Amino acid sequence: MKKIALIAFLLAVCVAAGRAQESRQDVSISGIGLIEPFMASQTDVQVHSTYALGALASYRFMLTPSSALEANYGITYQNTIKYVLPTFPNGVKVNTRTMEMSAAYVRSFAFKKYNPFVEAGPAGFIFDPIRNTGTQTLDAKRQTTVGAMYGGGVAYEISPSFDIRAEYRGYVTKVPTFSDAIFTTNKWYNIYVPTLGVAYHF
Repeated sequence: MKKIALIAFLLAVCVAAGRAQESRQDVSISGIGLIEPFMASQTDVQVHSTYALGALASYRFMLTPSSALEANYGITYQNTIKYVLPTFPNGVKVNTRTMEMSAAYVRSFAFKKYNPFVEAGPAGFIFDPIRNTGTQTLDAKRQTTVGAMYGGGVAYEISPSFDIRAEYRGYVTKVPTFSDAIFTTNKWYNIYVPTLGVAYHF
């Protein structure tokens, strides 16, 4: 009877250890920078932007040791988008909070403690005007756009449960108009989003 109990105990320990080593899920918290490029268009509208800082939360589920699905939510604090057009040569400024909601397929590669990865997938973006003294028009309204997210980076394992991730991410979406026709550019943005964070595996 004692031998059976001992065997059962050892099996339970082995199963628990095996599951602990699998670590098929992880969550991460990152700081991000959001850098929108200068845009000029055939509609005579020029778009200038300042950079923004924010945060990104991500969840990954491993399908295999080298592939995963990822869900992301990101938000920035504030940046200024300025539209320069013939009727407003000095520009019209809109202080903006940008949100990202995306899903991605992630392909990773193992090299000792370094794990390079690439990812891509569909995304939705919300450009939310902030009503403060920096916003110079009351006509600016919240705008939701669709597009894509892509990226590549490297994760460095600091323990079996934690790693540090550095990544370049990109957002591809239409230049926002805040539902105001005078801001129309008919152009697409490729927004640069450098990212640095920590992930926990479980």
